[in-house]
Amino acid sequence: MSVYNVTLIPGDGIGPEISEATVRVLEATGVRFNWDVQEAGQDVYEKEGTPLPDRVLESIKKNRVAIKGPVTTPVGKGFRSVNVTLRQALDLYACLRPCRSFKGAKTRYENVDIVVVRENTEDLYAGVEFQRGSEEALGLINYIADKTGRQIREDSGISIKPISEYATERIVRFAFEYARKNGRKKVTAVHKANIMKFSDGLFLEVATRVAEDYQDIEFEDRIIDNMCMQLVQKPELYDVLVMPNLYGDIVSDLGAGLIGGLGLAPGANIGDEIAVFEPTHGSAPKYKGLNKVNPLAMILSGVLMLRHLGEMEAANRLEKAVSELIEEGKYVTYDMKPTPDDPTAVGTSEVADALVRKLKEV
Repeated sequence: MSVYNVTLIPGDGIGPEISEATVRVLEATGVRFNWDVQEAGQDVYEKEGTPLPDRVLESIKKNRVAIKGPVTTPVGKGFRSVNVTLRQALDLYACLRPCRSFKGAKTRYENVDIVVVRENTEDLYAGVEFQRGSEEALGLINYIADKTGRQIREDSGISIKPISEYATERIVRFAFEYARKNGRKKVTAVHKANIMKFSDGLFLEVATRVAEDYQDIEFEDRIIDNMCMQLVQKPELYDVLVMPNLYGDIVSDLGAGLIGGLGLAPGANIGDEIAVFEPTHGSAPKYKGLNKVNPLAMILSGVLMLRHLGEMEAANRLEKAVSELIEEGKYVTYDMKPTPDDPTAVGTSEVADALVRKLKEV
């Protein structure tokens, strides 16, 4: 039996708790892992002055597969997002976020089954920013005024939105290849090309061209604001959605809302050589150490990892166990109960215990 070398980044906040639960459940599938544990995040930053030491990147490059818990990102100050840095440093250009309904989950919708494919390296998340009042920002403001005649206020902070033909083509091809491999019928390109004609316009132009190579799969496009309305009104009409970085971040959370919340939303960041799997939600530091939060998003990210490794039988058994757990509604956390104060809610570790029992029964 193969033993897989996998980098494990527990994260911070609730990360270590849901990581421990995920490791136990993955091992209960019978697949064998050699976990290379690497720390990253707020605590590491306070000790070492960086939230993402080089040794973490080197471990992922060596093992080519990683699974991570959430990592805190300071809002408006402090270090840049570890997640964004990982994606850019390892060229994990495709963010895959499936949003699928589970019977028994607390939601207004049924039979949702969409996959958000988000370009991971460009757009407003590229990190090309200029601080208000800086020499660089003022120089850019003057340059724009000189070249276009348009005056930006001098007290502005500025973020640049790059969209390239290269990155667009590879993410759209990824979406079509994913659709073809997984029996999906349609790909929808999401954009704001009616307003941002040279960035989102390029995205739509390239997506339309790439779609010509996939005549077996239906292709359409939607403007981002209309797409959000459509998903709320009739999500059953959509299948695979491909879009630039910022829209992908927003729409994947919308999709999570359709299926019952971020606690059920797995994620994968995939490049040509390396893949990192992680839940969509954040680190929720206020719940740290309380054994309270839902580990299923990270466990379902583990299902995606098993499929990536070719362990299809184990992935299907684990996904089935999760489905049964949710439908039964007994061993689930407070967010999946009819009311948050339901006294029958269980903790993080108890969810893992229940899944381990189910896997052993098979």
